[in-house]
Amino acid sequence: MKQEVTLFWFRRDLRLKDNVGLCAALKENVPVLPIFIFDTEILEKLPKNDARVTFIHQSLCKMHKYLKESFKSGISIYLGKPLEVFQNLQQTYQIKVVHTNHDYEPYAKERDEQVSQFLKERNISFNSYKDQVVFEKSEIVKDDGTPYVVYTPYKNKWKSNFKGTHIKSHPSEDNLNNCIKNIDFKQLTLQDIGFTVSTIKVPEYIVSPNLIQNYEKTRDYPAIKNGTSRLAPHLRFGTVSVRKMVQKAIAEENEIFWNELIWREFFMQILWHFPHTINKAFRPKYDRIIWRNNEAEFKKWTQGQTGYALVDAGMRELNATGHMHNRVRMLVASFLCKHLLIDWRWGEAYFAEKLLDYELSSNIGNWQWAAGSGVDAAPYFRIFNPMTQVDKFDKQRAYINKWVPELQELTYPNKMVDHKMARERCLKTYKEAVG
Repeated sequence: MKQEVTLFWFRRDLRLKDNVGLCAALKENVPVLPIFIFDTEILEKLPKNDARVTFIHQSLCKMHKYLKESFKSGISIYLGKPLEVFQNLQQTYQIKVVHTNHDYEPYAKERDEQVSQFLKERNISFNSYKDQVVFEKSEIVKDDGTPYVVYTPYKNKWKSNFKGTHIKSHPSEDNLNNCIKNIDFKQLTLQDIGFTVSTIKVPEYIVSPNLIQNYEKTRDYPAIKNGTSRLAPHLRFGTVSVRKMVQKAIAEENEIFWNELIWREFFMQILWHFPHTINKAFRPKYDRIIWRNNEAEFKKWTQGQTGYALVDAGMRELNATGHMHNRVRMLVASFLCKHLLIDWRWGEAYFAEKLLDYELSSNIGNWQWAAGSGVDAAPYFRIFNPMTQVDKFDKQRAYINKWVPELQELTYPNKMVDHKMARERCLKTYKEAVG
């Protein structure tokens, strides 16, 4: 006879504490089998040493070890297409109910619909919960019900709607004893899923009172060692609870840190309401721009060989660490779109491959902002000057010297494009396209 189980499906919520869906699953009167699926649809598009896959696997192993040592329980890890994995699980177990947390990206919505339909046909309910955001979908909209497309009014409405009840705790950690015990949990190594251990590591995050209190003084300067929280990859994969982070921002009374958390939700609701922005400009007329799309120039940009030191430092930091300081991200994105007239989608795809904190909604939102084609975008005639940006944000050249040590050598390339000429060319091209 097949064993009765409640399934909890981990996705972007790789933690045992304050996990909404896990908390709900553990209240069922049937033991919980936690599972994770390495989705082959996603994996086949990634390099085989992808640091994010290593991080996910390590996070799962850490949780499995804790459950095993504390409760004689664990997590079963599967490889395949989610629908097929559920078809196989249904052959092995008598599944009473499936719990998970919402995922808002277009592919994820389609995937969940397939799995939900399969389960429904077998009278198994599929319950999904809000966990990775404080507000989702259409919870923060204008009075007429339409979505906000400018950040500041969205942020103001977010804060006016926010009450302490939105960050109430979901103490999943208190009921882990309800996880299934003493079964043969399916374990997969990185090699089993066709990957190797990455040399790039996801850094620990810093959300100390000192960092939060000084956030606006330190966050714009890439040379400051711990000037930013490094929280983004942990929010992306759910190794921390966004509710706990909002609580910390409020406790330290730092509006700027809090606003950064709200930016993330702003871009998520934009993607929810406007899924076409994945590959089309939010402002349609910007798709009329005739991009130069010079492949040799794009390659120089990716390698940090443009001859503009701050641009090159940013790209080299990205390639070496999977991280790039946010202030520098704006400059390198602007440089690609405006100085080189290369399609923002090329840059978005490169960041998607390299960034540890890659988040579809934020990556698209920020690249379209840089190109002038998105919501709340920088006007197209705002073109960052790569030289004056150095004086503003890396005056002592500490960040540049770290990543571009050959700056004064003959081996360092000349500027690949003249700033004044590139600026005029960009203005002309954009004006012809958008008027």
